[in-house]
Amino acid sequence: MRALAPQPEQLVRQFFLGFIRIHILHHAATEPVTGVSLSEELKRHGYKLSPGTLYPILHALTVAGYLRCTQTLHEGRVRKPYAITRVGQRALARARRQIVELVTEVLDHRGGQAHK
Repeated sequence: MRALAPQPEQLVRQFFLGFIRIHILHHAATEPVTGVSLSEELKRHGYKLSPGTLYPILHALTVAGYLRCTQTLHEGRVRKPYAITRVGQRALARARRQIVELVTEVLDHRGGQAHK
């Protein structure tokens, strides 16, 4: 049976979620972040991510070793700040290099040719 190609909106969502992962690592490299702070940061950029999308991303990045999660008590509530790990820092550095390369090529308006 042949798999159906993703619909354009699904494909854009997949791209978006990849950039969200990198954005999370970027902020976690500066200071520990929480789901709430990331949600507010994304809203500032005009994006609304549901907790059902954001928290599984944070969990996956933690399981993969890119983030480390601790628990703290803040005003009677448990907070889970996430900090970047060394593995996460290396992944972020690599992602930054690749983003620059790919975005430069995509935004290059010289006839859509691949450049080396």
